[in-house]
Amino acid sequence: MEYQILNTSTCLLVLLVFIPAGLGICPSSCKCSGNDRNVDCSGRNLTELPQGLQDNLTYLNLSFNQFVDLDHQLTRFTNLRTLDISNNWLKNVPAHLPKSLWELYATNNNIKVLQKLDTAYQWNLRVLDVSRNMVERAVLINNTLSSLKFLNLSSNKLWTVPTNMPYNIETVDLSNNFLSQILPGTLVRLQHLTSLYLHNNKFSYIPDKAFDQLSQLQVITLYNNPWACSDNQNIPYVLRWVRGTAARVAGAPCAQPPPAGTAPAPEQPTAPRSGPTVEGAKAAEREAPEPAKATKTHKQFKAEEAPPSATPRQPAPLPGAQRPRPRSPDGPQEAAATRTVLLQGSAEGSAGPGPATASSTTPVTLSITSGMPTNYSKVPRSTSATFRKEEATPSGADAHVPSRAGRWHAGLLWLALLHAVARAVD
Repeated sequence: MEYQILNTSTCLLVLLVFIPAGLGICPSSCKCSGNDRNVDCSGRNLTELPQGLQDNLTYLNLSFNQFVDLDHQLTRFTNLRTLDISNNWLKNVPAHLPKSLWELYATNNNIKVLQKLDTAYQWNLRVLDVSRNMVERAVLINNTLSSLKFLNLSSNKLWTVPTNMPYNIETVDLSNNFLSQILPGTLVRLQHLTSLYLHNNKFSYIPDKAFDQLSQLQVITLYNNPWACSDNQNIPYVLRWVRGTAARVAGAPCAQPPPAGTAPAPEQPTAPRSGPTVEGAKAAEREAPEPAKATKTHKQFKAEEAPPSATPRQPAPLPGAQRPRPRSPDGPQEAAATRTVLLQGSAEGSAGPGPATASSTTPVTLSITSGMPTNYSKVPRSTSATFRKEEATPSGADAHVPSRAGRWHAGLLWLALLHAVARAVD
């Protein structure tokens, strides 16, 4: 009996020691979070998959490493949702990826062909980014990518728009390729397509009826293509379609070229809805009047020049007095300007401007607060001005009038002198 208990204790001890290693812990070359299910191994110069990764990962970042081949190495991660293998040396999309993937980022590798088996039966895949590679041919199976919404094949070497794109796709980025043709029926069934990026390609014309079925299209980019504007047989279709579509067209073919030094605003495929917003903001900036200068929005006070006899030099204005602080874009803030000016006044301290008199010119520090201050509830809403006037220096006849302390001092001296004389007489 004791022997069985000893064996049982030994087995339990072995399990406690080795089971955590079998389940997986965070590799020393990675950063983990979410109970080690979110793993970031980017920028580690890895050539092999780190040891100790858990099978139940949901996020895995292997970008900026030196992977050449990851075939069959990621299949066991059956809960994986996001996989980033960008900026490596991969020649193809890894074979046998887990079917649980939602997002796959494979940008900036050496991929030359996107095979149909690379994405076959990826029912849950929503984002596929294979941009900045050397893809010359992309073969897709539309009925096995039913959840795909975003496809990025920009900056590759494609000559033809890929066929069999998933019917539910919403954004397709094919910019910066060598595209020159769209085969018949390629875009016919893309009823949910909202953003199509075709700029920086080799299109000279668009085949008839190629865009007719894109009823949900909101944004399309066509600039930087060598359109054959003199071709009266093929070019009329795209010109008519541009005039009749409700989508926003960036770079309409055969349109008036922009002025020298200007270029179309770059699009943001990752956020297609930001395009109309950006254009509207730019239009508002063009239509809005020029902002008023500081001289019109802030009060200016100009002091009359003091005569040379009144003061030897003028006090210099405080630094930054001429430039009020700009408002923050988050909301109106306090804008203040402080300046020292010279005001003419009488001996009684009158601050009103007037002709120069015998009295001295007094420097006055003027503090102006305009706009809406931060402590708005504690100050009046109207513009406030605070004047601080220094005491005037006595001059002229008033300078020889003895003070009360001086008279007391003189009296004491006389008393001491009389006392000395009295003692001498005695």
